[in-house]
Amino acid sequence: MSQQAILSEMEAVLADAVYQARCPVYASFFGAMGCAAAIVFTVLGASYGTAKSAGAIFSSGIIRPDRLMQNTLCAIMAQILSIYGLVASVIISGDLVEKMPLHQGFLQLGAGISVGLSGLAAGFAIGIVGDAGVRASSQQPRLYIGMVLILIFAEVLGLYGVIVGILMLTKSKENITVCLY
Repeated sequence: MSQQAILSEMEAVLADAVYQARCPVYASFFGAMGCAAAIVFTVLGASYGTAKSAGAIFSSGIIRPDRLMQNTLCAIMAQILSIYGLVASVIISGDLVEKMPLHQGFLQLGAGISVGLSGLAAGFAIGIVGDAGVRASSQQPRLYIGMVLILIFAEVLGLYGVIVGILMLTKSKENITVCLY
């Protein structure tokens, strides 16, 4: 066997090893976990925000029933967080395939965690602000505008996670190894 044939065979073995390291069979697991993390954590945040503020909405409805519908803004804003998680999960699931680069799976996991945990934090903030804000604005209606502004700031925390997640998902499609079956 000539030296050139040995070198070309070694290059083929090395290329196959690099390919196997970049496209392992378990790479899509990380993308699926990112998809699940996005929806699970945002729904947890949305449910906490809705439940926490709903107690205050109904309690203040006894004192001021005329403001009941106005005070439901907190629960509505909390539910928007679950839409963020749904959008991120749909985007991630659209790119899931059986054989994919590990880099892409890790970025999908990071995007899902980014959206999910920021949605969870925003849900906690909305729930706490909504609870205190609804109770306070029922006693002093001029506090309602301040409550709405703070709720917007809490909601934006979830939006930041969505923006970072979309940026990560965009990067997961650039300059990647093509995994063959």
